[in-house]
Amino acid sequence: MPNGNEVVHGFPHLDAVRASITTLYRRLSADGVRRYATSVPAADVAFGDEEDLHLGAQRVARALVHHLELPEARMIVSFREMPHAASVELAAGPEYFVELNDRFRQHRRDVGAALAHEITHVLLHRLDLGFPDTRKNEILTDVVTTYLGAGWLLLDAFREDGVSSQKLGYLTPEEFGYVLAKRAEVFGEDPSPWFTSPRAYEAWNRGREEAARDDRRPPLAAAGWAARHRYAKDRRYGRAPADAPYAFEGTGASARVAFPCPVCRQRLRVPTGRRVKARCGVCGSVLECAT
Repeated sequence: MPNGNEVVHGFPHLDAVRASITTLYRRLSADGVRRYATSVPAADVAFGDEEDLHLGAQRVARALVHHLELPEARMIVSFREMPHAASVELAAGPEYFVELNDRFRQHRRDVGAALAHEITHVLLHRLDLGFPDTRKNEILTDVVTTYLGAGWLLLDAFREDGVSSQKLGYLTPEEFGYVLAKRAEVFGEDPSPWFTSPRAYEAWNRGREEAARDDRRPPLAAAGWAARHRYAKDRRYGRAPADAPYAFEGTGASARVAFPCPVCRQRLRVPTGRRVKARCGVCGSVLECAT
């Protein structure tokens, strides 16, 4: 995991983030994802200055192993000087070795964030889940960490002021907020009370705004008037602009509109010219559509 100081903002990786959410649902299924309906509690991963460094790190690691349902994985945590924030040795197990940057000796509040990312690497290794591209694979790790209830720690590690900045993980702060918002929509969870960083709270709000736009794009019935008007015009011509969130297929009675599920981004197809309920075969969401 990178030990980033220069913070990039916005949503430059949004396509990869959305692809990661789809991949997670396809691998675990909707029922599998629902096993993680409760995020890891803040009390379980809190790490005070008075606690023994190595025993505290082991305790936090065990809490994250338990949360991610890795009961057989034993984490051995050590600290050393290194260019990155953390790394994990992905051997066959049952022991996994996690190394944390020496700076976490003094910044213990962020130990849980660093461990969450690395322990999720172990989960993905066991699930045989990943992308061939290293960069996209790290984005997948951040997305899975967040969507399965441990990634709020990574966003809370984001701090930025006029003198210094810190961000852990490969996603931007706003992208972490986006994934958290996607999770919150599914499980009715509000992560904002857990943030100790004001900048993390701001990024969560910006991510939530971006996530809300997914629920207001045609042909979803919740789309705004202007978006519905553009959709109706495109439907009459049977084609949509390249940047539209939908595409038309076929003509006449067999015409269909294809669009991504706002929850898992799976591509859906429904008949045009009517009001229908579409059920996503991947995440199980039932969507009100005005096509």
